[in-house]
Amino acid sequence: MSKSRSGVLAFEDGSVFWGLPFGAKKTVLGEAVFNTSMTGYQEILTDPSYFGQIVTMTAPQIGNYGINPEDEESSGPKVAGFVIRDLSPVSSNWRSREDLDQYLARNDIPGLSGIDTRTLTKRLRVHGALNACLSTEGLSDEEAIAKAKEWPGIVGEDYVKEVTCDEGFIWDEKGDQTPPFTVPGTELEPALLDRPALPILAFDLGAKYNIYRKLCYHGFDVEVVPASTPPEAVLDRKPAGLFLSNGPGDPSAVTYVHKTVSKLIETLPTFGICLGHQMITHALGAATFKLKFGHRGGNQPVKNLETGKVSITSQNHGFASTKEELENSGAIVTEINLNDETVEGLRHKDLPVFSVQYHPEASPGPHDSDPLFDDFYKLVSENL
Repeated sequence: MSKSRSGVLAFEDGSVFWGLPFGAKKTVLGEAVFNTSMTGYQEILTDPSYFGQIVTMTAPQIGNYGINPEDEESSGPKVAGFVIRDLSPVSSNWRSREDLDQYLARNDIPGLSGIDTRTLTKRLRVHGALNACLSTEGLSDEEAIAKAKEWPGIVGEDYVKEVTCDEGFIWDEKGDQTPPFTVPGTELEPALLDRPALPILAFDLGAKYNIYRKLCYHGFDVEVVPASTPPEAVLDRKPAGLFLSNGPGDPSAVTYVHKTVSKLIETLPTFGICLGHQMITHALGAATFKLKFGHRGGNQPVKNLETGKVSITSQNHGFASTKEELENSGAIVTEINLNDETVEGLRHKDLPVFSVQYHPEASPGPHDSDPLFDDFYKLVSENL
């Protein structure tokens, strides 16, 4: 790793941070955001929801337990760039196969360390997410600022088409992608509690692998299809239910998915998470809006308005659903974020449809929301 502070992170507002470059030698543009998770940097790097974004970690030391193939949440890193305070000089974990510097270099992703991430995070909280340029190629301040100003931004952009699968597939067809896992006092096999497996179809809007694992654990056979799959092709497969995954970009721009979902929810029990929640929002005729700096991290408090229960959730989104429009479209707002009272969940008054704005598969993050997969199983079972 270079010892000179030759890497630059410049924002559209003219502010500049200099740091130590690592990873790839490259210049990238993207929306600068921050994530407050204490662990799980590899899962964050490989989360397709971060496509087009330069991610800052608020935890001070990153890279200390290295990188391993088992913790990938997609085919590789999807972030545009990575910004941290301290790059650990040691990868101390028996599962580690390479260090963070090697991993990002191999995947052509640039990173900066030595950045005052507390100051950077405060700037993003005060001013909102900013268009940015990250360069490890020796760009001047002026060049980097100009590039940041020229970048069009994320609003109106359909990034789903950049991360969805090219063709459909059966998840874990060979039985080696959903290993058994252990919870206190018991070991559970992929088919949870010997319940009969229910066939569902999952729209890959930028899904993480652990979502498919959790669906399998809770009793589903999962067929994954690209985001562009038309409703007729879905119904021809005769699934028992429909799942809508997380994903990147502006939810209002993915109009082809809105139209598909609006037709499918009339006949299929449906569960959506994150971008999937926003696809249901638009399918019902409601709207989404951009948050100032978004919700990204494993410590977001959510209150269920129907039960009074508060859960700590894992989140990664920069847009939210409009509450009033949802309530006028046949939906009931079931959950809110306790930090800003934005919508975090809904269910339809008449249709077997529900969704949450967060990531219940929790990779990384807490497991408070794991029962949602059971709720989906019960919903599909009741509507066979």
